[in-house]
Amino acid sequence: MSLNSFGHLFRVTTWGESHGPALGATVDGCPPGVPIEAEALQHWLDRRKPGQNKYTTQRREPDAVEILSGVFEGQSTGTPIQLMIRNTDQRSKDYGDIAQTFRPGHADITYWQKYGIRDYRGGGRSSARETAARVAAGGVARAALDAMVPGLKITGYMVQMGPYGVDRTQLEMAEIERNPFWTPDAGAAAQWAEYLDELRKSGESVGAVIEVTASGLPAGLGAPVYGKLDTDLAAAMMSINAVKGVEIGDGMASAALTGSANADEITMGPNGPDYSSNHAGGILGGISTGQDVVVRFAVKPTSSILTPRASITKSGAPIEVVTKGRHDPCVGIRAVPVGEAMMACVLLDHLLLHRGQVGEGLRGKIG
Repeated sequence: MSLNSFGHLFRVTTWGESHGPALGATVDGCPPGVPIEAEALQHWLDRRKPGQNKYTTQRREPDAVEILSGVFEGQSTGTPIQLMIRNTDQRSKDYGDIAQTFRPGHADITYWQKYGIRDYRGGGRSSARETAARVAAGGVARAALDAMVPGLKITGYMVQMGPYGVDRTQLEMAEIERNPFWTPDAGAAAQWAEYLDELRKSGESVGAVIEVTASGLPAGLGAPVYGKLDTDLAAAMMSINAVKGVEIGDGMASAALTGSANADEITMGPNGPDYSSNHAGGILGGISTGQDVVVRFAVKPTSSILTPRASITKSGAPIEVVTKGRHDPCVGIRAVPVGEAMMACVLLDHLLLHRGQVGEGLRGKIG
């Protein structure tokens, strides 16, 4: 069963564990002739890597990506691209105490029930460390998208931490790179810093909501029913470790709207259809409209906390668990570049699918 792979024409398989010697991704289906350099991929990995500030895990990993195949003289060859990231700062001894214990909120218990074996060192395959491989693969997808859709821009940012959300009247996209929370609201960043400091010192953690947008995407990507663009985007975001909810456009808030309020009115503009609003998140009937594609996902609080929690051992005996090790007080912070990477992989996959079925451009002309 190929259950560690995603994508149709642009297909990514990730491999490796949190405390193994290395992890990585095999990327198949990248068009030939795309400029790809390890340094360019490293830019995206540097945004995700741990230990950059006091609000993330203090595990020190360089996350240096190595390209083992599929690239020659700086260009993709059209053959599988093998990417590897070595683990260099594992502390497996931190997890010796939980070898026979199931940590509440973790996949320990379900992995054991399904497979009868689990890598307890940092969660093994269920660790958020697996997402480094996705970010590397997303770098490949971005390079291909840059070549095929000049002007396409993918931007991720945090819009909520715990109970505190951003003020959407105060958003400034340039602010995203100025604070450790990847948020476009400077006021929210200051509030979150104080809030997270208190939680971190008390041994607690908190969840977050991440929004990812893609602007400059052409209309026509996606297909009806089972090949919907939003179906694959939702699946991609939900596959990220610790994600528990996904929305497209207004998402759950759509249930509170009337039909007249929700329908994005259409007029004819100088360059084609114009929409009065974007409640649909840039996707109608599973097909992109040409507007910004907007996806949000909710990341649960980190389950590795110093607060004692009741659990059981493999024998079924009751036990109190305190998780040692180095962990993110808000794993949603480092989920921002992961969400961007998944968006890039899905968009490239659907761009290739569209061209394979329809060809260049759109068949239905308007105006």
